[in-house]
Amino acid sequence: MSAPRILAIAGSLRTGGFNQKLLALGVEKARALGADVDVVDLKTLGVPLYDGDVEAQGLPPSVVALRERVAKAQGLLISSPEYNSSIPGGLKNAIDWASRAPGRLFQGKWTAIMGASPGNFGTARMQPHLRQVMSSVGALVLPTQVHLARAAEAFTPEGRFKDDARQQEVEALVTELVQRVKG
Repeated sequence: MSAPRILAIAGSLRTGGFNQKLLALGVEKARALGADVDVVDLKTLGVPLYDGDVEAQGLPPSVVALRERVAKAQGLLISSPEYNSSIPGGLKNAIDWASRAPGRLFQGKWTAIMGASPGNFGTARMQPHLRQVMSSVGALVLPTQVHLARAAEAFTPEGRFKDDARQQEVEALVTELVQRVKG
């Protein structure tokens, strides 16, 4: 049996941001479970803002690359902050481009959602929006999710969790994702 293929995406473009750190810990666990993980850096990928006029002229190379990576994945691991209580524009834009015809690239793919924020809500307001969007494009979103509040206090300088319970929460989510992808 081949290794499950997971596409990992951080909704934050900030280098070294909380969601980059959270995603890295999830990726580490997925790889430890034998998954082949492709980490998408939306900042370096440089997907333009969705524009039907641009799409009509042909997909930009960065969009083609993103769509190919989504198509190869069997599951998705998303770690995202919340901006104004919702999905960050860069992440929503990437989903919009990848969800365009031809094909339903997200259809039937298990998706795990995590989020970290410096505030007390830990992305609790954004995650239902992301869940709705992912469901509308055909993804199967795990019922379990991770909300990391007060993220500025959660990590060591090396990017590890200070609290073992937080590590276990992320590992449980990622383990569930890998198991669902394996079938």
